Amino acid sequence: MLFDAHNHLQDPRLDPWRASMLDDLPRHGIAGMVVNGTRAADWPAVAALARADARVQPAFGLHPWHLEGRGPDWLAELEGWLRRFPEAGVGEFGLDRWMRDPDLPSQRECFVTQLDLAVRLQRPATIHCLRAWGLLEQLLRESPRPGRGFLLHSYGGPVEMVPIFVRLGAYFSVSPWFGHPAKADRLAVFRQVPLERLLIETDAPDMAPPAELDRESLPHGLNAPGNLRVSLELLARVRPEPPEVLEAQLAENHRRLFGR
Repeated sequence: MLFDAHNHLQDPRLDPWRASMLDDLPRHGIAGMVVNGTRAADWPAVAALARADARVQPAFGLHPWHLEGRGPDWLAELEGWLRRFPEAGVGEFGLDRWMRDPDLPSQRECFVTQLDLAVRLQRPATIHCLRAWGLLEQLLRESPRPGRGFLLHSYGGPVEMVPIFVRLGAYFSVSPWFGHPAKADRLAVFRQVPLERLLIETDAPDMAPPAELDRESLPHGLNAPGNLRVSLELLARVRPEPPEVLEAQLAENHRRLFGR
């Protein structure tokens, strides 16, 4: 059975198909998923999904794209959701220099604050990073880190930094997006990730695979949890392990980080 380490099933773009996606999870061999909130406005939707379906493990976080809209009590509200759901992770949060006019001081502050929250509550963390790998390493080195580790979701960083992040406690996930030919070099990086630190994800409704690999074919280029096996097959392309060994280890890695 497969476990999606990172998606956004609560996203309103998936409203027309969400119920059928959940119904189809057994057909795709998917036993569970981590559904990540990105801001206060969508934390209730993540919570509702988790209450309605035991296969959904919630995560609550403030994404760097949504810092500008945060309210003065965002941290207390975030901690409240995490305490209501003892199985929840902290995420998705992170650092992003790719976005237009990034407010790096606010990003740093919110990153360290949420990392500390994961440490205090003994939760796993899910980290977003684009074009800020050096800063991410610096902040992870300078800060306490979650004892269970953290996920660098859809890892697109340098291969040279993999051993550094491993020592700091990282897991690394492959998304269907790495099936695009232009991302072949990013996929190749996963040859160097230790087997016990690998995970797979969809990042649905984003990070859809190329059309020839897409198992769901939603309109507007949207991605779906059913493409999780695409991530597994992409990972198997660059790994030496037999597929059955890889799949079993991915399930164990997911359990170790997320507790399921």
